Amino acid sequence: MLYEKAEHDISSDETLRLKKLSNYEILNTPPESAFDQITELAAEIFDVLFAGICFEGDGNFFVKSEVGGAALEIIQDQAKAGFSFFTSAPIVSPDGYHLGLIYVADTKSKTVDEKKLKMLRHLADMVVEKLESRMAIRRTLRAYDDRLHVLVHDLKNPMTTITLQSELLGRIPCIDDKASLIAGKINAQSKKMIDNLNGILSAARKEATSFKPQKNKIDLRQILEKVKKEFTPALERKNQTVLIEIQETAEVFADPDKIAMVFSQLIDNAIKFSPIGNKIVITHQNFDNHITTAIKDHGVGLTQEDLDSVFLKFAHLSSVSTNRENSYGLGLITANALVEIHKGKLWAESDGKDLGTTFYVTLPVK
Repeated sequence: MLYEKAEHDISSDETLRLKKLSNYEILNTPPESAFDQITELAAEIFDVLFAGICFEGDGNFFVKSEVGGAALEIIQDQAKAGFSFFTSAPIVSPDGYHLGLIYVADTKSKTVDEKKLKMLRHLADMVVEKLESRMAIRRTLRAYDDRLHVLVHDLKNPMTTITLQSELLGRIPCIDDKASLIAGKINAQSKKMIDNLNGILSAARKEATSFKPQKNKIDLRQILEKVKKEFTPALERKNQTVLIEIQETAEVFADPDKIAMVFSQLIDNAIKFSPIGNKIVITHQNFDNHITTAIKDHGVGLTQEDLDSVFLKFAHLSSVSTNRENSYGLGLITANALVEIHKGKLWAESDGKDLGTTFYVTLPVK
């Protein structure tokens, strides 16, 4: 083992760990001052020549930041590389997955007290905080961009109809000059708008992923079971249970990755804002060619003021996570944008403070 286990370390499936690391989009990225500052601070605290932040990928290490160089040699075999002192703290995601480590090393032997080791663990937590905030911001921006592009795409159809109809209107025999002039202006302006819309969509198509949902027939229960598995470490740490009480097939046409992200945000929210030992219950209803999934917790609840602003950007809610987990206020914003892309609806209900909250996701069957 290349780093000692932290007290809150929880063994996890390697595939899920690598997926979590991939979600952070940190591997093979250039140096950043924020990470360099953390590394330099670690070196100063321990008064050493070498320090670094490394992430463990699939069988290899990626060095994000280092002081003094020789990071891979130090991590792989300190003694062979001529280092007499080495200590590290694991970089662990909020839901318990080992991502890598922050280390300090030197060619001279050193004694380390618990205070310095605690400071190194705090620096590891700062790395995770940076990763989490980056991921939350990027997901939100992408979801909003996707929603905008879907709206732009949907606008093209009526604008194309207006263009054709105005052109036909101008060709009607015996139409008076004034009507013909108006039809011509409508036609010219609608074509201009279509060109602008095409310009926006053209830029969107150049991005790595398609903005349009890649819809397939998916079973919501299977998606929920998969998402639930990813939260196994977090649920075990808080002794919580997610009960998926969906016995029958619940199929919709939707983008599986985007819908998984929606449920991931909502389950993560329920875990953070529910006390230790609580249950989170997921049910569903079929009505009028729509399926509504309900995610109910028995946590801190929401006031009426919270409910009015829960999906607004930068809203200040009265609810506080039960174990001091970080909340960036972007998860629900992202989920709402992704649901809207699917022509669905997301809303919340609560009887008040400390009375739990239920989030509802309605998606069209087709």
